[in-house]
Amino acid sequence: MTKNTGTSAVDERLFLQSVARALDVLEAFSRNPRPKSLGEIAVETGINKSAAQRIGQTLLARGYLERADSGGLTLGRRLLDRSFDYLRSNPLIERATPVLTDLRKIAGERVDLSLFDDTTTIYAIRLQSKRETFYATLPGRRIPTFLSSGGRACMAHLADEVVNDILARSDRRPLTPKSRTDLPDIWEKVHEARSDGYCHGVEEALLGEVVLAAAVLDGQRRPVGAVHIAGSLSEWSVEDFRRRFAPLAIEAARAVSG
Repeated sequence: MTKNTGTSAVDERLFLQSVARALDVLEAFSRNPRPKSLGEIAVETGINKSAAQRIGQTLLARGYLERADSGGLTLGRRLLDRSFDYLRSNPLIERATPVLTDLRKIAGERVDLSLFDDTTTIYAIRLQSKRETFYATLPGRRIPTFLSSGGRACMAHLADEVVNDILARSDRRPLTPKSRTDLPDIWEKVHEARSDGYCHGVEEALLGEVVLAAAVLDGQRRPVGAVHIAGSLSEWSVEDFRRRFAPLAIEAARAVSG
């Protein structure tokens, strides 16, 4: 038998429930990253308070949780070590970094590298511009693939049945009032990306923002991520932004592709 772990299916005989519960405790902070009591951790992870206490103390001893001033538990700085390990070990990120650094100098706007991860995309590199919201400067943020300009650019390189499967498994809740969540609207953007070689979005993930992205492909021409350029609607019309930056994003994505 196999078990769906959220990212892939594994043989249930090889699945360690204790490890999964420890990861569930860490992931509980993603929904509300404030200090939590053991009782809150137990409720949010669906484990009993005794198990929450044992897991919490283990993670505390290893530095993956820390004691907050309020007395609860909060995420520990040791997690940054593992993020650093991942970022420096990923050849795509290493290859993309100098390309995006040059792109940021030329564009003068925020540039990002996102990684395609099935129903979600995750930002791995974020080079900020002169004006940013806090979350827009942080790598590690996930947003739904169907909603991301980079995610739609990636889906444009997949077969229709694969795209339909991703959309069927997606939580199509909006991030802003401008988010496109209806299937015909999403497909319109996918077809547009197939035609244009990039995808653009207006205020779908962040109000006041226009963003476009071109897919990064591996050696087998499979989408693995996307190069994004984002700007402010207070400074750019949508058409002027697309005309100025679409060729730059496409060129950078080609340079990064395997």
